[in-house]
Amino acid sequence: MNPRLVRNVVGNFEEAGWDYGIKKSPYARFHVENGAKYCIYNNRLMPVTQAIDRSDGYWALRTGVALFDVGERPIEILGPDAERLCNYLFTRDCSKLKVGRAGYGILCYPDGGVLCDGILMRLEQNRFWYVQADGPVFSWLVAHKAGMDVVVRDPGSWVAQVQGPAAFDVLAAASDDGMPEPFGYFGVARASFGGQPVLLSRTGWTAELGFEFYTLPEERELDGEALWEHVRSAGRPHDLQVAGLDAMDIRRIEAGILNNLSDMDSTMTPFQAGIGGVVNFDKGEFIGKEVLEQADRRTRLYGIVCDEAEPLFGSSVRAGERSIGAVTAAAWSPYLEAGIGFVCLDDPDLSDVKDVQITGRDLADHPGRIVDLPMYDVDKKIPRGKAVEEWSRERVSG
Repeated sequence: MNPRLVRNVVGNFEEAGWDYGIKKSPYARFHVENGAKYCIYNNRLMPVTQAIDRSDGYWALRTGVALFDVGERPIEILGPDAERLCNYLFTRDCSKLKVGRAGYGILCYPDGGVLCDGILMRLEQNRFWYVQADGPVFSWLVAHKAGMDVVVRDPGSWVAQVQGPAAFDVLAAASDDGMPEPFGYFGVARASFGGQPVLLSRTGWTAELGFEFYTLPEERELDGEALWEHVRSAGRPHDLQVAGLDAMDIRRIEAGILNNLSDMDSTMTPFQAGIGGVVNFDKGEFIGKEVLEQADRRTRLYGIVCDEAEPLFGSSVRAGERSIGAVTAAAWSPYLEAGIGFVCLDDPDLSDVKDVQITGRDLADHPGRIVDLPMYDVDKKIPRGKAVEEWSRERVSG
């Protein structure tokens, strides 16, 4: 077996094992019975696979609705200095984030390198939740709150996503009081699902119409199995499918949504990762500001498309005999009928190179082309609910 083609995931075994400190989902019984396999994300087990085929899960997401148990970790930032701490740590101007709204948030190291990304939600004037991707965020927040009147704590919440064109039909059926209003793009709301309180955000990792729901175990003892079944029951009339990260991964690559620690990391600035639009220099000091003000604003991260094969994760991308970068994510897109991925260029000066050679998962060489991100739906009309069927291949095939 070629180790370059092997995917390492975690399975379930009916025996004692070395999984101390790794948290299991409140929906774990379903995943075990459904044959899920997992990755470790924020010290949590996140299902990479489910019983549904990866491609079928993708099409459920694109044309119907899919339910995902994900590993993001909510952290609460609470107190009179909550906004002050957020503004010092995040590159965005957190003072402009209104109560009941969410925004994309990046944390940087002092040298401008990306520490983590995620969704910052303002629940009350002095209360924020940061729903982080994988990274050392909790310790970073605690280390930098010294001298401030603020508490950084773990609310014990677990995150799941309902994504796809029928997502809001599921939300209206799952919520005891019907569809929350207002609930605009990147909105935050509260709801009750089968008598259990949940927090909602109109966000996701798919660039499809959808929402995320967060458990609130401090408000009422959580019955995870009942909550999961309640959402599934609400989705049955719409053929809701429980899918794994592997299906979600295809769509997020098409959409240009990055994964922290693989597509970007501490060696890259937000500009190099193509997310410099959320760096706000008009506010006061924040960690990394001085370096980022002098940084090269060009990106190193682009999309890659290969009509013949799925790119091999981690392999080099070549222009002639010269390696110009590496594949940081890859999949086969059933919609685009092509292999897709991200390439991190060794140097932003190489961004004018379009025609390249890649190594496929078949370990053969194939022609590919570098494209801008996202690969379609540039204006994000789909997740805004303005163009569920408005898909275009023009940017990729042009």
